[in-house]
Amino acid sequence: MKKSVLLIFAVLLLFSCGKKEVKQVSLDSKISIEVFDLAEKIRNAFVKKDLLTIQQNSTEAGYRDIMANKKPFDSVELIFTPRWVEIDKEQTTLNVTWKSRWTAAGKTAADRGMAVMVLEGRPPKVSKILRGNPFIYPEQ
Repeated sequence: MKKSVLLIFAVLLLFSCGKKEVKQVSLDSKISIEVFDLAEKIRNAFVKKDLLTIQQNSTEAGYRDIMANKKPFDSVELIFTPRWVEIDKEQTTLNVTWKSRWTAAGKTAADRGMAVMVLEGRPPKVSKILRGNPFIYPEQ
């Protein structure tokens, strides 16, 4: 009796200590995470006015779109919320909703919208911004 209880306990112990199967992360998931990280990196660089980081993570056309702001500003708060990613062979499209609060010469302006960022290459770089560019000072 004692031996059978020990045997059952040993068998249960072996089955309970087995490793669960680890699922591999898909390529699309890896690309999506990369794209989300890039959008956050660009956002942080813009807020800090780090032009070198923006330039390193965008193409020439993308850099022009990001730096299209014509009005000088003292500071900006910018919040991105990723909504949708479309992954194609040549490019990736990221839809983000955004909110901004700009300060210039003691005045504050706020805006919000939805932007579509087109990214190309591996690692991805911002190549253009369609609709609702979050990096432009809002019109009053």
